[in-house]
Amino acid sequence: MSRKTRALGALVLSVVATLGLATAADATPPGIPSATTARSELSGLTVRADGSMTGYSRDKFPHWITISGACDTRETVLKRDGTGVATNSSCAATSGSWYSPYDGATWSAASDVDIDHVVPLAAAWRSGASSWTTAQRQAFANDLSHPQLIAVTDNVNQAKGDKSPESWKPPLTGYWCTYARMWTHVKYTYSLSVNSSEKAALSSMLDRC
Repeated sequence: MSRKTRALGALVLSVVATLGLATAADATPPGIPSATTARSELSGLTVRADGSMTGYSRDKFPHWITISGACDTRETVLKRDGTGVATNSSCAATSGSWYSPYDGATWSAASDVDIDHVVPLAAAWRSGASSWTTAQRQAFANDLSHPQLIAVTDNVNQAKGDKSPESWKPPLTGYWCTYARMWTHVKYTYSLSVNSSEKAALSSMLDRC
């Protein structure tokens, strides 16, 4: 392979990498702290065993709520995190592209995309949300101001379920730093606790930053 061919190949790879990063950035929710801030927030979280799931129901976290016009929270995040998203009069996405940073997949159908609660509703319940009012739980479940909602591949979100980082991490290890920063910040913002294994997993993930 000639030097010119190698140089051209390197340039193409560089452009692809740059475009990939730009696409991934479209799927990044707001308010993600720096690694330094996340470590500080993690150290400030209360460490205790998970609480009981008694009384838990997703219905106690009303979602998706109307955000603007005909658009609910899911539709708002799909438009925020997608590229070239077109919607109909009901605000349903009819076309677009969605990059899932959890697994690196790109989808062209909104039906292949879930809106993940970074800190799952059940995980919030067992770490403090069981004592919240319904209004507080609704605000948490529809939070567009913090890194709590993100568009990702549906079956990846379903595999995650209500697991915390000691039991589940995004398939792409390169996203672990960002994921830990998001998770930690949400727990800190809402004064939710962490269990010891969860804290150790988050600390290890932040070490990748």
